[in-house]
Amino acid sequence: MPGCHFFVKPPVSICNFIEIVGVCLGFALALPAKPGRVSFARSIAHSFKRLARREILATISVGILAAVASAALSYFVFHPEPFIHDEFSYLLAADTFAHGRLANPAHPMWEHFETFHVIQQPSYASKYPPAQGLMLAVGQVLFGHPVVGVWISVGLACAAICWMLQAWLPPHWALGGALLATSRIVLLGPWVTIGYWSQSYWGGAVAAFGGALVFGAVPRIVRAIRPQGRHSISMAVGLAILANSRPFEGLVAFIPVALLLSRRLPWSKPLTWGRVILPGALVLLPVAGLMVYYNLRVTGNPLRMPYQTHESAYALAPSFVWQDLRPAPDYHHSVMHDFWTGWACEGYLRQRSLDGLVRETIFKLTTVWQFFFGITLTIPLFAIGFAIRERWTQFAALTCGLVLAALCLETGVVPHYAAPITGLLYVLLIQSVRHLHLWRWNGRPSGRVLVNWLGVTYVALIASAIAYATPANDPAVWFRQRAAILDELKTMPEQHLVIVRYAPAHNAHAEWVYNAADIDGAKVVWARDMGAAKNRELIDYFRDRRVWLLEADVSTPQLVSYRDR
Repeated sequence: MPGCHFFVKPPVSICNFIEIVGVCLGFALALPAKPGRVSFARSIAHSFKRLARREILATISVGILAAVASAALSYFVFHPEPFIHDEFSYLLAADTFAHGRLANPAHPMWEHFETFHVIQQPSYASKYPPAQGLMLAVGQVLFGHPVVGVWISVGLACAAICWMLQAWLPPHWALGGALLATSRIVLLGPWVTIGYWSQSYWGGAVAAFGGALVFGAVPRIVRAIRPQGRHSISMAVGLAILANSRPFEGLVAFIPVALLLSRRLPWSKPLTWGRVILPGALVLLPVAGLMVYYNLRVTGNPLRMPYQTHESAYALAPSFVWQDLRPAPDYHHSVMHDFWTGWACEGYLRQRSLDGLVRETIFKLTTVWQFFFGITLTIPLFAIGFAIRERWTQFAALTCGLVLAALCLETGVVPHYAAPITGLLYVLLIQSVRHLHLWRWNGRPSGRVLVNWLGVTYVALIASAIAYATPANDPAVWFRQRAAILDELKTMPEQHLVIVRYAPAHNAHAEWVYNAADIDGAKVVWARDMGAAKNRELIDYFRDRRVWLLEADVSTPQLVSYRDR
């Protein structure tokens, strides 16, 4: 993805070298392994066994570890600043909710403030579902900064994954799987990046939290002689989170759940209705009403999502590969024209041929694979053929396969689109590890030794990521320059209007024009240069503000007085 190189990352060659060497050593040592050797995985499992058996404590511990580790990365390494278009949009949603509003009134000078993934008419709001914005708003309102909401969401996701795995696996394997998932969510990521979910405002953890609640509740409901209402409530809360974070992928992931419940629950018994249907309905019906009301406030239509309003106003490329291009709207700014008619359409156009469709499908699946597994964690998956003999593992594999197939039908995919099935992917992984652990070659415990070395390799991979995680705050990159200018303006006594001018060859992914929810009340307002006459209208509207011009594409962007320039 454009801009992702701004995340700190170890060189790809180093990571690949570590993983390949570790895997090769693992196989080299596994085949001649001597009987009786204790595996790394078993020693770790024994050390965690006492904690793992105390399931509530284990769940809380994993959540706290994930949140604290995310906060430590932010404090010591990243100091996260938004730079992906989507992040600014989610932060607008958070600021809107923090002000006690679902949407902001359309601004009379809205053409100057048009930007990516934000709707301007009939209201001024983010195009995205509200769950991620609500979580960021929690951090903003309670702790003064939305990044705290990111840390909380990561902690909740990892704790929920631990709770989910406890329903699928023996306790010590569940705890080990939860810690493995935590390491990927907090630290590692695709493109060998660091902190993709824990150090950005882009999302992922919220949907993973919702998915883990759903898939943690399902086996508890199905296996119980007398289902507990709290498990039905957990599943309903998870569904509500998915509907408001990743609605399409969440819906696809719930299809196997609905089929399973329809077959396995005794629907003729009052117990099913009283302890499964009723508690879930008491959660989902109010949530559905709030979703309809949210759509009404943002788009003016209770059945029209903000995403649909935005895409019809700006986007040419459809959401799915089988759909046709939309007609090009009349753009007010060349940078938005170039983005939506250029880069945003390229992936879609590549998939219009069979060869391009195959290549893009492989790329989508590879991107998801890199985030959740990588080379080292892929090796145990070769034992999936043995693990899948168990019915619940078959259910997990079917659900994951269905969601991944659905992702391939989307025009573009990044790994957090698969967040609803995060827990299930690690069910498949840990079940495979358990069977690989039992593998014997000529009577030798080869599987234990191989799992041992895969663990060593994975620890080395994490160590390399941490070792290269120091130069994260390069002040020369544009989004840190923007943040520095914003901080400087906030220290001045006046209110400010910054008119941003781009060069003809401007990179649309380096976008400076994003504003707070309350534009008129903001200390700093960012606007697009629209020529002298249009700029004069804007300046007259903000007549009490100090007006600056910023040339964004010079080597070191600086503010100059608009009147002087």
